Amino acid sequence: MLTVKEMTNLEGKRVIVRVDFNVPLKDGAIRDDNRIVAALPTIKELLAKGARVVLMSHLGKVKHKLAQEDPEKFAKQIKDGNLAPVAVRLGELLNQPVVFVKETRGEELTNAVNALKNGEVLLMQNTRYEKGEEKNDPELAKIWAALGDAFVMDAFGSAHRAHASTYGIPEILKAEGKPVAVGYLVEKEVANLTRCVDVKDEDRPYVAILGGLKVSDKIKVIESLLKKCDKILIGGAMAFTFLRALGHKTGNSPVEEDQLEYAKNCYVKANGKIVLPVDSVVGDAFDPAERTTIETVEKGEIPDGFQGLDIGPKTRELFAAEIAKARMIFWNGPSGVFEQEEFQKGTLAVCEAIAKNSAAFTVCGGGDSAAAVKQFGYKDKFSHVSTGGGASLEMIENDGHLPGIDVVR
Repeated sequence: MLTVKEMTNLEGKRVIVRVDFNVPLKDGAIRDDNRIVAALPTIKELLAKGARVVLMSHLGKVKHKLAQEDPEKFAKQIKDGNLAPVAVRLGELLNQPVVFVKETRGEELTNAVNALKNGEVLLMQNTRYEKGEEKNDPELAKIWAALGDAFVMDAFGSAHRAHASTYGIPEILKAEGKPVAVGYLVEKEVANLTRCVDVKDEDRPYVAILGGLKVSDKIKVIESLLKKCDKILIGGAMAFTFLRALGHKTGNSPVEEDQLEYAKNCYVKANGKIVLPVDSVVGDAFDPAERTTIETVEKGEIPDGFQGLDIGPKTRELFAAEIAKARMIFWNGPSGVFEQEEFQKGTLAVCEAIAKNSAAFTVCGGGDSAAAVKQFGYKDKFSHVSTGGGASLEMIENDGHLPGIDVVR
């Protein structure tokens, strides 16, 4: 792949950069600017080369069918997805003005792009304001592609989606013989996650830790990791589907009844590779306001009326022992309901065990795991913390392939 560092002859060229500015906003104020900061190296590289930088990003969800079904809700999604505050913050971080265009197509946008001078930056309004964005509408992609002389993909969190801004634009520009490349953020993500896909002997034992709610969400990644890993440690709510499938009592814990057969077959086929919890911390209600009792029980002994909310102390020790032996670790999904203080110990234990294994190459696969790592202060202890939960999982599932990256290759 061509990288942004390798791009040449960019002076005066309009370079479209697909960034990930999907930041959390509250009442128009940015609560966390990490994603904006992560895009700075690529933007600065292009500015230093005299490019005219045109930035595109989505922000939040925009369900266009709501325009007829629930106009009020649709209007709120449009209001909440306004990228104007991001343009202001980006200007502060770059220490230069950022032109913001509140349109996603038309004369105002075209004129603003054409008016850019070398070393200037423009941010276009939310790509998802366009109905055709998520459908990779060819007409929309053509309109946007006409705004650029080159394209840089630097939105890893959106690389698993073949949208007009992530796939359509580079596909058109590539066909026209114009340069398409990846930015620093995507280059780093691909390098680190590819190591988790193409496993070398020196990276064994390779241990994956999976958590989260549903087995059905992670069937593909489990299948893929079983071929690559030496052990898969399963925590979180998804562990209870496996435990029920193996005949254990799981009380009121969330179980996917339609996945029981798959879970049983998967466990048997894994031939000892899958490690399940041997005890659980349970409560008589998920909601703290309704909960009266918390206790620790052995595997298969969760009473009716109780649900598992974290892995227990024996499981924490069991997981830590496996993590200590590893030379490569991929983690996606917390081990318990870490948002509640009473059920943080399992996820914290995983963080601590990974941090202690300084000899291993360690990857946190984004999403809730990345939020936990940041919350508990372990971000710097990982070799790599991914910026895209869904994208990192799909990259593992698909043996290193994602639409928004393959189109650049």
